Amino acid sequence: MTDTQAAPAIIRRYFELAGQPDSADYFALFAEDAVVEDESTEHRGIDAIRQWRRSVPLVSYEITDVEDTPAGTVVTATITGDFPGSPFAGLRYRFGDYDDNAIRLLRIAP
Repeated sequence: MTDTQAAPAIIRRYFELAGQPDSADYFALFAEDAVVEDESTEHRGIDAIRQWRRSVPLVSYEITDVEDTPAGTVVTATITGDFPGSPFAGLRYRFGDYDDNAIRLLRIAP
């Protein structure tokens, strides 16, 4: 497992909260106009992100790589949960626009 301390604090917090049931703290990580793209399906705005989040199964994460790139911070993880094909290795989370206060763009893809 990679040292997650290499990731910025808001990204570490994302992975701490993402594996838990619905929480206001998780949604507070996102800007009101944030965009989450999950395997080419775009969820624009916090209300759409809430709806998306509530429709996907909860998973646990094992972070295997953290890389800073010109396009943002990319975290690669293995996810395990109640879905066909679990565990799934190599899922990439590209945080393309964020700061200490909010995530504005997140792309999730294999």
